[in-house]
Amino acid sequence: MNTTLPTLALPASPVDTSAATTYTDLNGLAALKRDPTSPQAITGVAAQVEALFLQMMLKSMRDATASEDPDSNEMGMYQDMFDKQVALSISQHDDLGIGAMLKRQLSGKTAAAAPKQESAGSSSAAVAMAQTPAQFVSHVMPSIRRAAASLGVNPQGLLAQAALETGWGRRMPRNPDGSSSLNLFGVKAGDEWPGARATANAVEFNNGVAAPRRGVFRSYGSIEESVSDFANLLKSSPRYRQAIAAGADPQGYIEGIGKSGYATDPDYANKLNQILNSGALQAALIPRTAAL
Repeated sequence: MNTTLPTLALPASPVDTSAATTYTDLNGLAALKRDPTSPQAITGVAAQVEALFLQMMLKSMRDATASEDPDSNEMGMYQDMFDKQVALSISQHDDLGIGAMLKRQLSGKTAAAAPKQESAGSSSAAVAMAQTPAQFVSHVMPSIRRAAASLGVNPQGLLAQAALETGWGRRMPRNPDGSSSLNLFGVKAGDEWPGARATANAVEFNNGVAAPRRGVFRSYGSIEESVSDFANLLKSSPRYRQAIAAGADPQGYIEGIGKSGYATDPDYANKLNQILNSGALQAALIPRTAAL
């Protein structure tokens, strides 16, 4: 039986020596064993994992339309070979998101296994403000106390909100050069914002349904600038009047912020309450309180 396999035309791209060229080639996995911190090896492995997913998807499609032809077993073998090669080629030229996610996970693990020495002024060192809740509180509490005093509210409500929005200082929008925006409260950069801008992946809720978005946020030159701008935002809008009216009651501030629509997450206030009442926050506050 003569079987002609269709050719696959793909756009030209640079050759990655760690990437597999056929579906039976596991160069990426071998390269990762030799050098687990290599970006090229990680890219090769991610592409091969994504290819395996595509292979399973194509196989399911083939099985759903299986032929009754007596020669279908032989044809199926060729189709399976072709599908596997197609899947690998697509994974190396297009981004389905699976490979990118795996690359981030592998890169994070190798970075933890072999940490690099960073200078204090490097962009990667500046992205994470703190590694522990205590460090985060130590960094932001002076500015938050001043902002809370200007608003007439308990600083713990603001502190819980900053901790939630940044993951205790470990997750903030990044500037184009990779440095931290120091945006402690996830304040978006609308058309009215004249300053620098940063971007980050965010989750927005519409009628209770979460959807990923690429958001544009305000970028600041210092923690003080970030906290002060957030306080001015609360003062300038009547929608936050209930939160400010809570005064010394941090629980009341959180309830007011939740009802104000500051965040689209319907569970926003509950998450703030969890942080406010967490042992991590209380433990981080003990040294600050003792110093007063």
